[in-house]
Amino acid sequence: MLTIHADSRGRALAVEGEGIAMAGPLEELTAAHPRARVRQWPGILTPGLVTPYGNELLEECYHPDPREADELGTEPLTGEALAALAPDEARWGASARRGLQRMLAHGTVAVACEGLRIRAVRDALRRSGLGVVGKTGRPDGVPALDPYASGHPVTFAPPREAGSAARFAVFDVPDESALARAGARSCVATVVAGRLVYRRR
Repeated sequence: MLTIHADSRGRALAVEGEGIAMAGPLEELTAAHPRARVRQWPGILTPGLVTPYGNELLEECYHPDPREADELGTEPLTGEALAALAPDEARWGASARRGLQRMLAHGTVAVACEGLRIRAVRDALRRSGLGVVGKTGRPDGVPALDPYASGHPVTFAPPREAGSAARFAVFDVPDESALARAGARSCVATVVAGRLVYRRR
């Protein structure tokens, strides 16, 4: 079934399967697809964010399970705390799945990675549907789930248009300058491979 996602500025994307069928003003898309389901979102549609810290957030951080909060807290573990925990393969895989879900909650649709070492992490990334782009070396800044908090230049995925993959994010802000001030925590929805994989409650 074709679904149209529209923002508060009247910009819209028609999603069919895993791809974008049409992009443009909402009235044009609804006229072309009168039987489509329409999702009206607050804020702005964007192509979604690309985090440059794939390796750092997935293999150099442990993302605690909520059930581990009393023992480990809720923030990612790094450095000595991570070394003391010494996660095994299964635990790394579970951490990566939680980390990827948290990235989706920040409007991330792709990660930059090079040579992930842990098989369970590679599998979690592949199953997430997030795009993967290459990188060389460690980026500047501080690895953060919110790219706006990292100190590194923020990168968006390429613009969505007819024929492109249905990966995008919606942020509850009036425009891009407000997004830079509010940060990626303002994300209300993320779509990957045509599926709504995150929706703020």
